[in-house]
Amino acid sequence: MRTVDQGTGTDAEPGSDESSTESEEVKAAPPQSRRMLVLCAVAGFVLGGGVFGLLWGLSGVHAGALDDALAACQALDRVGELPDTSRDAQPSLTPGLTPERLHRMTAARELSAAAAQVNATYQPLADHIDGVSRMVLSLHFNDISGQRHLVEAQEICGRL
Repeated sequence: MRTVDQGTGTDAEPGSDESSTESEEVKAAPPQSRRMLVLCAVAGFVLGGGVFGLLWGLSGVHAGALDDALAACQALDRVGELPDTSRDAQPSLTPGLTPERLHRMTAARELSAAAAQVNATYQPLADHIDGVSRMVLSLHFNDISGQRHLVEAQEICGRL
């Protein structure tokens, strides 16, 4: 016996269900391969990660050296005014420096050396701060070479 489906106006067999027929056809179709999608996603992730890592690595090298050089100049500036006894014929007893000032001088030397190790353009700064450091740590403020290193280091710091 045939009946008319109320929703579509077509003949339908009793007990037959058209929606189940369509879902069987969809289930019978072979599933599409997702390999290409997964492969593209993995390749994009690897390529993006590589580019990001490369840019990060390249940007951090010189920025760190500049930061170290600037910090060395700040530490040298915080050491304060150093006595210049190089013009005295008979320098009197050389004044000592507080431990804080000596630590700042050592910090300036180490930071400038770190900057020069990463970027060779900071090597002159490291050399001059090392010369000042040797003068300060030996407490020989009459050392003409040490005073010249101090002036040169301050000039380089002014250009940074």
